[in-house]
Amino acid sequence: MINEVLQIALLILSVLLALLTVELKDMLHAILSMCGMCISIGALFWLLSAPYVAVFQLLVFAGAVIVLFIATVMLTKRGEKP
Repeated sequence: MINEVLQIALLILSVLLALLTVELKDMLHAILSMCGMCISIGALFWLLSAPYVAVFQLLVFAGAVIVLFIATVMLTKRGEKP
């Protein structure tokens, strides 16, 4: 029972964070929202008894890819808004 409730809560959280990732104007906030989405998907995999997939999700997507995105945003100049 508690497992199903956690899965539904994590699914709703993942969808909300995915929508925030697409809709946010500030790139850094969108990247952090994507990081939260990747973490919640990793937690879903863990609850579904797929620990190797969960660890891969957390290490690669929530770790390495997000760090690359943040470094790219921090190293580029922001353009002037017309």
